[in-house]
Amino acid sequence: MVKLQKKVAILASENMLPGSETARDDIFELEEQMGKLRPAFAARGMELDLVNWREAPRLADEYDAMLPLLVWDYFEENEVKFLQFMAQISQKTNLFNPFDVIQWNANKAYLEELSGLGAPTIPSIFVDHATQKNVLRAMDKFGSDTVVIKPEIGGGAWRQALYARGEPFPARSELPPKGALIQPFLDRVKDEGEYSFLYFGGQFSHALVKIPKKGDYRVQSMYGSSEKTYEPTQGEREQARAVLDVLTFTPLYARVDLLRGNQGQLLLIELEMIEPYLYLLHAKGSGGDNKGAQNLAKALAKKLGL
Repeated sequence: MVKLQKKVAILASENMLPGSETARDDIFELEEQMGKLRPAFAARGMELDLVNWREAPRLADEYDAMLPLLVWDYFEENEVKFLQFMAQISQKTNLFNPFDVIQWNANKAYLEELSGLGAPTIPSIFVDHATQKNVLRAMDKFGSDTVVIKPEIGGGAWRQALYARGEPFPARSELPPKGALIQPFLDRVKDEGEYSFLYFGGQFSHALVKIPKKGDYRVQSMYGSSEKTYEPTQGEREQARAVLDVLTFTPLYARVDLLRGNQGQLLLIELEMIEPYLYLLHAKGSGGDNKGAQNLAKALAKKLGL
């Protein structure tokens, strides 16, 4: 048996903790993910705990590393406190991804920066508040009659709206509360879905495609989507890799989410480096033999000198 030499915490939101009275409908994803990570980490000499991110600064000295993989409420207008807490943690122990990466990745304005560096991204227009006037202006610029309106700081389709020209404009409560980005709606997502490529320590691990339920466009499981394992072509691997290649750092973990554009190329919709669900079911192997869990454990063990 491998001796446990390091303690690692996976940080989670209150609504993703076992026994929570406010548990999310997709809390099963926590159980599935932790069931594979715990034995894979143990095989590398790392004991894995689940910790509420709001308690993490107080407990940080007890751990060799903390990973905010399940903080699925930080973007619900909790981002200021979240970033303050992550900064505190980074002063006491190893935070992965590092604080400067988390801070940068929290605001989707990073898409504009990546586009400027040559990454293949979906066009985005950023506004202080989403109004019918600036949304219509964005539609004209994109040459698109349907757009997606997202919070600059958001996730899981929270306060996200699909708007088609001529329809009643969404109510304020349905729109991003503050800064927003507007993107042309790529119709192929309804049938083909959204692709996710997982990387650990900069190395490709596994991929999948998430397909929304009929009549919807959202690809999260809580909205009834389905998933299937995907084996990307070499060209698709290169298109996804082109996103990471423009970075000046190598993240411990990253999920590259892509939609297929009208010309057939894969385009970045989001680069998740804070709290991506890892979709380990779509990597080979079960339990601690899961290759995705092993890949992450190997990359972290290397960081921790194991």
